[in-house]
Amino acid sequence: MSNPSLIPAATILLVRDAGALEVLMVERHHQIDFVPGALVFPGGKTGKEDSNPAWAAHCDGFDSDPDHLALRICAIREAFEESGVLLARPAARRGVGRPLAVAADTAPIVGLREAIDKGEASFLDTISGAGLVLALDALVRFAHWITPQGMPKRFDTHFYIAETPAEQLAACDGREAVDACWITPADALADNEAGRRKIIFPTRLNVELLAQSSSVKDAIAAAAARRIVTVEPVIVREGDGMVLTIPAEAGYAVTSEPLTSANT
Repeated sequence: MSNPSLIPAATILLVRDAGALEVLMVERHHQIDFVPGALVFPGGKTGKEDSNPAWAAHCDGFDSDPDHLALRICAIREAFEESGVLLARPAARRGVGRPLAVAADTAPIVGLREAIDKGEASFLDTISGAGLVLALDALVRFAHWITPQGMPKRFDTHFYIAETPAEQLAACDGREAVDACWITPADALADNEAGRRKIIFPTRLNVELLAQSSSVKDAIAAAAARRIVTVEPVIVREGDGMVLTIPAEAGYAVTSEPLTSANT
C-alpha cells in the first residue's frame, strides 16, 4: 500500500467560560471526503498564503514561535472561515497580550469568509485592509498528532488552544461545517458514547484532556506547562483484531483503541 506524504495542518480549541468550560466544535459536512459528519475542532491544512513573509507586519507575536508561523496563521484563518471567530486586534490597539478584537471590529469582513475559503479573496489582504493584525500570541500549543501510516490521507496536525474573544459569536460556514456548537467536554464525550455524535480518536482524546480543566485559565495554563509529545498512532494486531496504540508519555488516559472504533 502506498504511503501518502504528510499534509501540514492546524486545528484550534476555542474555549470560553460560560458557567462551565466550553469548547467550540463544528460538525463536518456529511458529503465531505475526510471524516464526514464528525464533530471536530475548527481547522484544516495550511495554504500557500499562510507562509507569506508579508504577514510579519500584520501579526502580533510573529517572532514568538518561528517554526510554527504558517501553522498558527492557518489555525486562525481556518477558525475564521469555519466559525467566524477571529483571533485578531485592531492595528491601532495592537500589542502582545492586549485585548482582542470584539464583534464590531470584525463585522466588516465576516461576509468574506466564503471567498477566503474558496481562494477568491486573500486572507492577508482582508486582514490588512480591515486595519487588523492577527494575534498569534493568543495561541498556546495543545497537542501534535500525525495520521498513522497506511491511511489514504495523512495529516501532520498541530493543535492549539485559545480563549475566545469577548462578544464574538460563532456561526458555521455551511460548506465544510454544517453546525457549530459550544459544548462542555463532558457533554461532547457523553454524546459520542451515546452515539448522538461521532468524534474520532484524536479529537476524543484531546476532548478528554481538556476535560481535566475546569476553566479557560486552567486549560491554557495546563497546555502551556505540558510537554508536547508527537503522537503517531501505530496499528498493531492484537488477538483477532487491529489496534491503534499511542505512546504513554503523551499523557492521555488511553494508550490503545480498536481500529474499528477509532475512525481515525
